[in-house]
Amino acid sequence: MKLTSIKLCNFRSFYGQTPEITIASGNIKNTTIIHGNNGAGKTSLLNAFTWVLYEKFTAAFAVTEQLVNKRAISEAEDEKPVECWVEVGWEHEGTHYRAKRTCRVHKSSPSSEPTKTLLTIQFANDEGKWGFPIEPAEEIINNILPSSLHQYFFFDGERIEEIVRSDKKAEIAEATETFLGVKVIDAAIRHLKEAKKTLDHELATMGDTETQKLLHTQNKLETKIEVIYKRQGEIKKELEYQHNFKKDISHKLIELTAVRELQERRENLESQKRTLQEELKKTKKALKKLISKQAYTVLLSNTNQNFQEIISSLKQRGELNSGISKEFIHDLIASGRCICGADLKPGGNGHFHVKSLLKKTGSSSVEQIAMRMEAQTDIINQQADLFWENSDREQTRLSQLRESISEIENELNKIQETLRKDPNEDISGLQKRLDEIESKIDELNREQGANQQEVSHIQSEINVLNKQIAKQKQNEDKQVLSQRRIVATQDAIERLIEVKNRQEKQFRLQLEKRVQEIFSEISVTPYIPKITEKYELTLVENTTGIEAQVAASTGENQILSLSFIASIIDKVREWSEKKKIMMVPDSSTFPIVMDSPFGSLDANSRRHIAQTIPKLANQLVVLVTKTQWRVEVEEEIVERIGKEYVLVYYSSKPNCEQDFLELGGERYPLVRQSVNGFEYTEIVEVER
Repeated sequence: MKLTSIKLCNFRSFYGQTPEITIASGNIKNTTIIHGNNGAGKTSLLNAFTWVLYEKFTAAFAVTEQLVNKRAISEAEDEKPVECWVEVGWEHEGTHYRAKRTCRVHKSSPSSEPTKTLLTIQFANDEGKWGFPIEPAEEIINNILPSSLHQYFFFDGERIEEIVRSDKKAEIAEATETFLGVKVIDAAIRHLKEAKKTLDHELATMGDTETQKLLHTQNKLETKIEVIYKRQGEIKKELEYQHNFKKDISHKLIELTAVRELQERRENLESQKRTLQEELKKTKKALKKLISKQAYTVLLSNTNQNFQEIISSLKQRGELNSGISKEFIHDLIASGRCICGADLKPGGNGHFHVKSLLKKTGSSSVEQIAMRMEAQTDIINQQADLFWENSDREQTRLSQLRESISEIENELNKIQETLRKDPNEDISGLQKRLDEIESKIDELNREQGANQQEVSHIQSEINVLNKQIAKQKQNEDKQVLSQRRIVATQDAIERLIEVKNRQEKQFRLQLEKRVQEIFSEISVTPYIPKITEKYELTLVENTTGIEAQVAASTGENQILSLSFIASIIDKVREWSEKKKIMMVPDSSTFPIVMDSPFGSLDANSRRHIAQTIPKLANQLVVLVTKTQWRVEVEEEIVERIGKEYVLVYYSSKPNCEQDFLELGGERYPLVRQSVNGFEYTEIVEVER
């Protein structure tokens, strides 16, 4: 999606029909800057895009039901409706589109609320002729840039840090899956499973009694797995709800002055516990890896000792001498001359002594193999010693971690007991609710684990049944064909699942690496962004050698969120070009429309973001205040500006202070006095 224009009519502070704002595009001058003071309509302009395309608004967009300009309503005749609309133009895969959303309001209406909106869309064909598509407008827009993704491309910069909130991880995972086309793969898997059920049913009706019995059992087991998976999904959602509920209760405890210090201590301990548990998990994994790769060296110790005893015995008997070999003696005799220069004539004394050495020497190849094996046994013995050393270290580390976790749990129990017995009913009541939540979380975790085991057990049974079904004799051609189709369908399902898992993992790891690169370019902190398998976006530090989660500031979370969005665009574009992924149409072109993206950042971070984002985004629209546009941002972006506009705010406040902005040597008004008693905004294009 490449944005081309936006035009407004009576939308919020924009009175009447505005001039068309042309959106810049291109390889270098791909940035459109829109200047405006607070209250001038920057957030309204951002929401104009999302209203047209998705009929959605950002969190900062207040009083969403009041869309129609107040001056237009006031000046309208009583019975005549006031029309409000926004039109957005864009280009996609060579086709030009224009979407227009309209609503109306009647002055006589008590609430002055707008009517239901109407969305229309037009497109231009290759000949430039405009027409109306057959498909619904919403469907066309969602096929180009899905609604679930819009908040990553049209966002309020001052609230962008909400992306990294823990309760947003499901949205991030869903958005990323959409980018990768994983949802398309999921749909294919789902359809194939339905097809397999149909084929199984067909086979059951034509197969023998034994086959029908096996298929019936298989279907029952597969249905059981589906029920468990459904329950697992419910458990996952319930766990997320309980964890968020727990956070809310914990925050309420912090707000109570009497136990604030105690609650903060508990949260700190819980954070330490999570870090230690993660380290315990890694240490267990390291120990398993050590055992799987090196434990065999310990089991070979007796074999090595027996081998060395055999070699020693052979050497003592003279059957394995290092140095002179049989091949060397034969060469001397054949040449007829000793290494000392004496003749070795047959029958001579020298010939006799040299030939007698053949009985005492061995083959050079055998000796070399024996020597190599002897050296290898020494290495294996050393590896065995090293294995015990490493194993002891990991075991000690496990014991230390378990002991530390136990100490923390004891301290947490003491804090919980203190809060439970607190005479203040508010405090003890909140703690009891926390206890109930913890109990519920523990119960859900146990059920989740039991379900996972049951699925694994049932899947094993299904695998056995599949083999038994495959062995059943299929005498009729239809049965053979049906069986082949079932096998092919199951194979396709398994391959698609593997493709999905690999694609998700590879993309997530590459995405994490890119987020880290961009974050390090922008932020001066030593923190490292991490993306978990569940798409939790966090910051960690590793100064002590152990990764620990960081309580990031608003500014750091803002940088992290911007880094994530920039990385998403960059990596999807790279995948589209290199892998030729066709899951998302034209997934290599994305616009970014940002409202006040530099608000919570220091000067250095603003400069780095201003350097980075225009390079990564195909198209950038930035709405900024005069303060946010100061030196560092202007210096970095000015060479990339393709289009530039100023929002002139006409204030109805008596004797309001007027404001100006100097751009390219010209002064442009930002705030002016309204002469008609209404506040409204005009759009003025900047000429550089």
